[in-house]
Amino acid sequence: MSNKCLQGILSYIFVFVFLFFSGCTKKSQPPQAVEVTTYKIELQTIPADIEFVGVAESSHLVEIRSRVEGYLWKIAYVEGSFVKEGDLLFEIDPRQFLAAVEEAKGELARQKAILWAAEQSVSRYKPLYEEKAASKKDLDDATAKELAGKAAVIMAEANLEKAELNLSYTMIKSPIDGMTERSKYREGTLISPSINGYLTNVSVIDPIWVIFSVADYYLLSNRQQIANKQLQYPADNNFDVYLTLSDGSEYPHVGKVNFASPVLDQATGTMTVRAIFSNPDKLLRPGQFVRATVKGATHPDAIIVPQKSVQQGAKGLFVFVVNPDGKAESRLIEAGDWYKDYWIVKSGLQAGEVVIVDGVNKISNGTPVKVKE
Repeated sequence: MSNKCLQGILSYIFVFVFLFFSGCTKKSQPPQAVEVTTYKIELQTIPADIEFVGVAESSHLVEIRSRVEGYLWKIAYVEGSFVKEGDLLFEIDPRQFLAAVEEAKGELARQKAILWAAEQSVSRYKPLYEEKAASKKDLDDATAKELAGKAAVIMAEANLEKAELNLSYTMIKSPIDGMTERSKYREGTLISPSINGYLTNVSVIDPIWVIFSVADYYLLSNRQQIANKQLQYPADNNFDVYLTLSDGSEYPHVGKVNFASPVLDQATGTMTVRAIFSNPDKLLRPGQFVRATVKGATHPDAIIVPQKSVQQGAKGLFVFVVNPDGKAESRLIEAGDWYKDYWIVKSGLQAGEVVIVDGVNKISNGTPVKVKE
């Protein structure tokens, strides 16, 4: 073998040995720490607000109905306007009822005349009976006619009152202050109480109600959180309700929850809740949809973590914490509701632990980390 060949072989061996030991040297170097930002967990009391879709409803809606039959004579109000208690809304043709009143007056006068005649007969028979000039039967018959006359007068008076009452029903007035709706029928329609007696509505809108539904799973979850001291209601369940209108503006008045149904709706599995609001400017109208935020409940001693620190894994939600050795350690958690940009953590973390927020996509379990200032 020539010297040149030997030198070439030795060169290749030298290069191979150098590369081999160079690779071993690189593998033996410790991994670089990954720069991350963190969030230190502190116990704090945070509001447990919750939003619902609600619908406005009159706090006092009255259906205006006719109580007598007759032709619709007049629509006396401006449809859609505000009316006061006692304002005339409709008038039913009164002529037949006026005639009934006059007839009842005549019958009352006739019965009073019959009663007067009976009273005169009793007055004549009494002294005659005392002087033995008339029999007891004659006096009894006269007395009976007098009593029957008094009963007939009472009945005639009642019939007159009834006729006058029916006449008053032809003038249909508003029983409350409120907003009116359009009339269901126009002038000239024959109105019958049992068929088409419903004429319109008058609605009180100040104050006004907002109705929303609470799902049964939310009620059960709250009950469990209250038992675990993770949720606290305000004293006397004195919840405040804030409204957001469809254009995104905030309704200026704060409402109060004044009713919660004790019975769940079987069709929807929800509980109906009602809040009452002042509505002096009539911004809310019946049937209007709003977003209702119920405030007053709190999560005492709650643990929260930024939403972007929470990851989804095969076993559920988890976060990375910095362990005492300065390495990333995965931790399964049970998350609850959202609060702003945070998750409320029910279990899996303790106060004082440090959660990794930024850089979670660069690390795995056991990765050394360096916290950015």
